[in-house]
Amino acid sequence: MKIGLTGSIACGKSTVSAYLRALGHHIVDADAISHRLTAPGGAALGAIRETFGDSVFDGDALNRRALGSIVFAQPEKRAALNAVLHPMILASIEKELAEHDEPDALVIGDVPLLYECDMAHMFERIWVVSVPEEEQIARICMRDGLSREEAQNRIRAQMPLSEKRALADAVIDTNGPLENTRRQVDALIQSTFPR
Repeated sequence: MKIGLTGSIACGKSTVSAYLRALGHHIVDADAISHRLTAPGGAALGAIRETFGDSVFDGDALNRRALGSIVFAQPEKRAALNAVLHPMILASIEKELAEHDEPDALVIGDVPLLYECDMAHMFERIWVVSVPEEEQIARICMRDGLSREEAQNRIRAQMPLSEKRALADAVIDTNGPLENTRRQVDALIQSTFPR
């Protein structure tokens, strides 16, 4: 069974994904795919340089912070980056899901922009990871060293979390102790995929 795991930035999706991986489920990680495509020698670098120029590169390496400051402040630039990356990411996700989709297993698609990229149809169930916006802002500022305004720009760059929650088959609230999150995940696995 294919489960789509999504949420918004700094909602705890990576924590949930890591727990699912520790339980033995295969994770198809859209962020890891994106990082491979944009790492030195990555397949997306040529198109990114062509679109954004040398200012977002340090030599041959992509300067992610410089690129982020552009795309999170200018929606048209974000759309240009998405036009480069999303088809490549989607093709990789589809391939990996197909390779690991077995009747007696759960395969988890960890996809931050699942709804934004119209990928819900690829999964049998969607689980959304959620926290209040103030907690998101605090986590982003602490984790990434960004200002409150920069954090808010990153949150606003994604579909509102309330819309994602409304579309989901299940919501995982990560605004409490880690054990609470794990209990929610355990219960979801049991109800979704009883053994």
